[in-house]
Amino acid sequence: MRIATRHTIRTVQTLCLTVTAALVATGCGRSEDSGPGNDAPAEIGAGKAKGTVVMWSMGDPDEDLKALAKKFEQENPDADVKITAVPWDGAHDKLTTAIAGGNTPDMSMVGSTWMAEMAALNGFQATPTSIKSSDFYPGQWDTTKYKDTSYGVPFIADTQAIYYRTDLTTKAGIKGALAGDRAGYLKDLKAIQATAGKENPKLRHASGLVMGFNSWIFWLPMVWQGGGDIYDAETGKFTFDSPEVAKALEDYASVPKQGLAPTDRADNVQAFQDGLTAVYQEGAWAGGTFHKDSPQLDGKWKTMPVPHTKQPAGFAGGTDLAVFKEAKNPDASWKFAQFLTEPANLATYSKATGSLPPSPQAWTEGKLTEDENLKAFAEQLEVSKAPPAITTWQQIADTIDSELEKLTLGKATVAQVQKTLQSKATSIGTGR
Repeated sequence: MRIATRHTIRTVQTLCLTVTAALVATGCGRSEDSGPGNDAPAEIGAGKAKGTVVMWSMGDPDEDLKALAKKFEQENPDADVKITAVPWDGAHDKLTTAIAGGNTPDMSMVGSTWMAEMAALNGFQATPTSIKSSDFYPGQWDTTKYKDTSYGVPFIADTQAIYYRTDLTTKAGIKGALAGDRAGYLKDLKAIQATAGKENPKLRHASGLVMGFNSWIFWLPMVWQGGGDIYDAETGKFTFDSPEVAKALEDYASVPKQGLAPTDRADNVQAFQDGLTAVYQEGAWAGGTFHKDSPQLDGKWKTMPVPHTKQPAGFAGGTDLAVFKEAKNPDASWKFAQFLTEPANLATYSKATGSLPPSPQAWTEGKLTEDENLKAFAEQLEVSKAPPAITTWQQIADTIDSELEKLTLGKATVAQVQKTLQSKATSIGTGR
């Protein structure tokens, strides 16, 4: 998972409507008393790992992961780790098919928004109690949970921060970062927009905007920032009809409505590099892309936390490690998962790949915040949350994406979008 592929990783890990409704309903034929939510945590045995561990790695062949596997084998001479790369675009179906057929490897990387769905298929072992949730950012740990039980370990964190072109923002009279509060941030965007065609002749819009697929990732934290949510886990009901959701919709639409962001499906990263936009919200992978593709911009862009209303909040996603129910060598697999998520190893992997570690200790171990542009991501991870751990989440997310696009294009009002989201989400339900 090198920097060059991080965009694919983030977007594809939330890809695909669930095509396994029948499997979710039947739980792959397993008995109810052994179903998800009733699982006793696995146990990690004493001593060194032994035997073969077969692991699926998502994305391109991951030489940095293989390097850690070699280190694990050196520490566990009787263990042998075999890693197979699985392309992200086919990973979802490959995982669900393997679970349904009882023909899985021992362990795998899993996109965080797939965890609940696949745990509901009774595909994963519950996380051993010796792996502590307190070692990880709360939002990242929550990506492993289904029905209050953890079924994996966070491995790669994903969240967003604001990128801004200092060479463009300074011409708008902005010294340093943009305002951290939503109202002040909007004011700064207007100041930047006023320089378009004048001080900044290339500039078209102050900000980029994600349209369509995965736009929910950028909108949902705005609900959390206002103290609201879209789903109440205690009652099992959706809350799209709340005042906090209305305010988040209004704030989201206000930027393109005032001409501060484009309303097409433009390549936001390329537009940022070309100076067509001055500000853009994206994951850590983008920094590596800017350095690789536009080295002339080095020193001309910085990052800052996402602006907020009442309280800071952000999206927690990424990639988790899971051990399958049908693992042939579960003990060695959990030992390898535990090894990979030790702070020192997470820091090593992060430095090699440009990914974000899900553990605060790993940030300290690797002195990652010495990189000024990573500090904003560290701050975001502290306040990031996972989306609802329900098996129908991708269907809900697709509905949000569709309604946000209608709102942005002026084809629906805030009230209409709220009503549609509440109605459709209730109709879709939460699955198993």
